[in-house]
Amino acid sequence: MKKLVHALLFILPLALIGQLKSPSEFLGYELGTQFTRHHQVVDYYQYLAQQEPKRMQLMQYGETNERRPLLLAYISTEPNMKNLEEIRKAHLNNIHGEASPNKAIVWLSYNVHGNESVSTEASMQTIYELLTSKKDYLEDLVIIMDPCINPDGRDRYVNWYNQYKNSPFNVDPNSKEHHEGWWSGRSNHYMFDLNRDWAWLTQVESRHRLKQYNKWLPHVHVDFHEQGVDNPYYFAPAAEPYHEVITDFQRDFQETIGKNHAKYFDANGWFYFTKERFDLLYPSYGDTYPTYNGGIGMTYEQGGSGRAGLGIINRIGDTLTLKDRIAHHHTTGLSTVEVASKNVEKLNTEFRKFYSQKNFTHQNFILNGNPDKLEALTNLLDHHQIKYDKGTNSSYKGFHYATSKSGTLRASENSLIVSTDQTRGTLAKVLFEPNAKLSDSVTYDITAWSLPYAYGLDALATEGNVQKTAYQPSNSTYGISDTNSYGYLADWNSMKDAKFLAELLNHKIRVRYAQKPFSLDGVNYDRGSLIIISADNKNVPDFTQILDRASKKFAKSLTPANTGFVETGKDFGSSYVEVLQELKIAVLSGEPTSTLRFGEIWHFFEQQLNYPITVLDESYFNRVDISKYDILILPDGWGYYSFITEKVAQKIKDWVSNGGKLIAMGGAVDGLAKQKGFGVKEKEYQRDSTVNLQAFDTSEREYIKSTISGAIFKTTVDTTNPLAYGYEEPYFTLKLGDRSYEYLDGGNAVYLAEGQNVPVSGFAGSEAKKKIAETLIFGTERMGRGHVIYMIDNPLFRGFWENGKLFFANALFMVN
Repeated sequence: MKKLVHALLFILPLALIGQLKSPSEFLGYELGTQFTRHHQVVDYYQYLAQQEPKRMQLMQYGETNERRPLLLAYISTEPNMKNLEEIRKAHLNNIHGEASPNKAIVWLSYNVHGNESVSTEASMQTIYELLTSKKDYLEDLVIIMDPCINPDGRDRYVNWYNQYKNSPFNVDPNSKEHHEGWWSGRSNHYMFDLNRDWAWLTQVESRHRLKQYNKWLPHVHVDFHEQGVDNPYYFAPAAEPYHEVITDFQRDFQETIGKNHAKYFDANGWFYFTKERFDLLYPSYGDTYPTYNGGIGMTYEQGGSGRAGLGIINRIGDTLTLKDRIAHHHTTGLSTVEVASKNVEKLNTEFRKFYSQKNFTHQNFILNGNPDKLEALTNLLDHHQIKYDKGTNSSYKGFHYATSKSGTLRASENSLIVSTDQTRGTLAKVLFEPNAKLSDSVTYDITAWSLPYAYGLDALATEGNVQKTAYQPSNSTYGISDTNSYGYLADWNSMKDAKFLAELLNHKIRVRYAQKPFSLDGVNYDRGSLIIISADNKNVPDFTQILDRASKKFAKSLTPANTGFVETGKDFGSSYVEVLQELKIAVLSGEPTSTLRFGEIWHFFEQQLNYPITVLDESYFNRVDISKYDILILPDGWGYYSFITEKVAQKIKDWVSNGGKLIAMGGAVDGLAKQKGFGVKEKEYQRDSTVNLQAFDTSEREYIKSTISGAIFKTTVDTTNPLAYGYEEPYFTLKLGDRSYEYLDGGNAVYLAEGQNVPVSGFAGSEAKKKIAETLIFGTERMGRGHVIYMIDNPLFRGFWENGKLFFANALFMVN
């Protein structure tokens, strides 16, 4: 009997180990009654991986800015997990028709927006059931789950909610727990929208994720989201416009999945909608980017988001709870897996077809221009595994981006050639095409993003073949060869040059810059060229070593100068050769500003330029002595009408007049224009007053006549203005709306001249085009001893408009 007791004691723990704990059992509370902090989610996934090592693998694929882990869970049957690498290789080899895989890959991404927090909760229930009651789905599938794309944003929201919620929670939508503050949990640490960063990869989370995504290129990818509390559930099929590269199968399979979801939603009496609002065009989303890489990419949107909390009463009087939201996302997740498991052969067949040779109109893209800008572009292409070559000395005909019509461009060994005849050819076509074809002008996001315009390159899209040679990285050597020179010269025409300058200033190196062109030793130097004189830095320890390291770090060529006596232009001691001072820079944050627009500036300084800033919140701005700062930046936003009172305006004007430099962007310009003393004026525009009797159903179509959906416009540039140093004409600006200002009395650095109000790419409504005709883009105004810089358009938009960044650097360093 004693032996039997011992045997039972031994058997009982083994039996318990074999029974997986549900999320509720593991966490100690019923799922949906609390929000789970990210570390607890990590704990649960680690628990599952420990309990099911033969059917699940958990990997950390990166870390956020706030040092939270980014995780991927791989689950399938035990035989499949043993052959996981073989399954992956067979899938990728299927691209080239070199394998016949019999498994499908499904990738489920949760919580890209931190305060759309239900999806991470749903992920735990989903993975639990896939390992238990729904394990039959895994026979022919490998499921990859990212439980939280945005841990920093999620914890920001969850911690805020736990601080402010009532106990028990209050469903009254007026309660504090339903009103996040300005710094909401939606974005990541730098306030970037990670769902719009798939193609641009400006954020660390995106770069880490894409590295793993490219190893798998799943057949199906789902991005789980939330929308407003009054909306029912949205799932595929998507709304128009669909990009023209999307295949019939990709369209049809969205329909197949949608109908399967509808079956479950109908059975439960849940409301939903399809084919509305969420289109498949802009390439940097979690649904479009996978689609352009051969998958079935989909967005699922649950009503709720940050306002919903644990429960809220919506406008029709129904109570929406976190439990409800979990049930809906959990259902569509399992339904997606179910459909994929029944269509493995079809998914593999169509995936191979997607990568077969395409007959795109443009077969090659030829790009000429600044080597630094070409290098920046190749860095992006490398992340996307888009191949490129160098050109040969030949001329080609095609669509010329600069003129928006047929033209000729000469290629050389310095040209970059990107072909659509490659594995990632469809993605290359989407990113490089001059103008995306719109099947519907009502879209969810911007309608133009063409990389040649974004990077400021002279480009040609050709219909025929182009002679090319293999790309070889530059073997140039950098650093200082002569440490005894009078000085050193460097050009100024790219963001890399700005990074180099910031590095020197951070090390207390004194740098001068040329306000007039000059020549020395037979070489011509443009405005903005950097002049680093040894005598200026005689008191800087290790001056030449610092300069040498910076040259190598940024691959920056330095030309020794043995004299300050130039051949043409102004000598180095001239008043036209000004010293760049170390700057103290402040940036406004808080309610007047957009979190996204503030985040772009914050990220620019800390992760791109590497130059210090002070963040001043609007809540205490009136108590700050701004005379301590050389530059004040007002990011775009919607709250400036109330923030820039007469008192605040006077404070800013006095500071500028005493030598300060104000950089006003977007909505901040609107606020300044309402105050006396600023030279910027809104354009007077007379809208067509003709009464247009129209059906109510067409009102949305009428409205878009006055909108600009992220379109690209060709502008005129005054290259003598310090704000435009390093630029050549033309500059292509990304315009996000119809905000319009008259030309300044002087200082118009970039503007829409006559006839330039028609976009070269993207959609602009007829009324909006009239309104922006002959208006300011970027300009400078002298005020006393200081300057005001107006930026109507956003040169830092989402961190990807590479050719705009030097304007911002010029505003910091060159306008004096």
